[in-house]
Amino acid sequence: MAEINMAKAINLALHEAMDRDQRVVVMGEDVGQDEGVFRITEGLFAKYGDERVIDTPLAEAAIVGTAIGMSINGLKPICEIQFTGFDYYAFHQVEGHASRFRNRTRGRIHLPMVMRMPYGGGIRALEHHSESREAYYAHTPGLKVVIPSGPRNARALLHSAIQDPDPVIYLEPKACYRLFREEVPDQMETLPIGQAHVIREGEDITLVSYGASLRAAIEAAEELEEENIHCEIVDLLTVSPMDHLTVVKSVKKTGRCVIVHEGQRNCGIGSEVVARINEHAFLYLEAPIKRVTGFDIPIPYFSKERYYLPDAERVIVACKETLNF
Repeated sequence: MAEINMAKAINLALHEAMDRDQRVVVMGEDVGQDEGVFRITEGLFAKYGDERVIDTPLAEAAIVGTAIGMSINGLKPICEIQFTGFDYYAFHQVEGHASRFRNRTRGRIHLPMVMRMPYGGGIRALEHHSESREAYYAHTPGLKVVIPSGPRNARALLHSAIQDPDPVIYLEPKACYRLFREEVPDQMETLPIGQAHVIREGEDITLVSYGASLRAAIEAAEELEEENIHCEIVDLLTVSPMDHLTVVKSVKKTGRCVIVHEGQRNCGIGSEVVARINEHAFLYLEAPIKRVTGFDIPIPYFSKERYYLPDAERVIVACKETLNF
């Protein structure tokens, strides 16, 4: 069992999937000879050639539109959008066709395609390179939206996404690509899409998070542990369909909840989590639910982005306010 980072884990999943199934193809800007801007497609072009690892023009609509056609005709395309800030140029293909085709054909035609995108801040990138667009896709019927938080679940969830008969938006928190390593089994494994995981047990307060923001929740929980405050942490992993049952079960146990994500607060994923807790566990709450999120502005770039992104300090303040209510 090797210790690898998230970038290597995703790359490993791509190699494994292409070895197992000749129908799997990878396509996107610079994914071939240049092996991707983050080197996620390293080694694929040399191993599988230009018929299965396809360098595309700088045209996101064409990438996704072509992937839709491939899916209809029996292939399993994995298309990469270099950064989520460029996904608008393909959104009409995603919303108008990919998300609707199963319904449009009354279940006769499925689209087994994956749209991979590095998302979120944390690398001091330029404008249009650090956006968190998960709420747009989660709000679109017909799409599944997956966000891994570490190397092992990144590999397992990508395999599940590739095997899924319907389109999956696979958002990669690029701040985590090389942030840490963890053990990944030698044998291929999958994780069910739509199932959250409790990664830390506790009885005082529930922290709900996903993606790179999970690190802030973990750091906060470790610091609060020193003050004898025991946090339970739920990693959503999939934001659509959302596993609210795991969240609700945790909140019923702790009576308090703080939600952490870097996307903007207004109409963000946290709002949906709050709504579902209110629907299913309102009478168990001992205090109002708090959200620690990005702000309702375009994410700043360069050195100022650290003031935008949730950190352990903001999470700790929210937890203590909730506990002292």
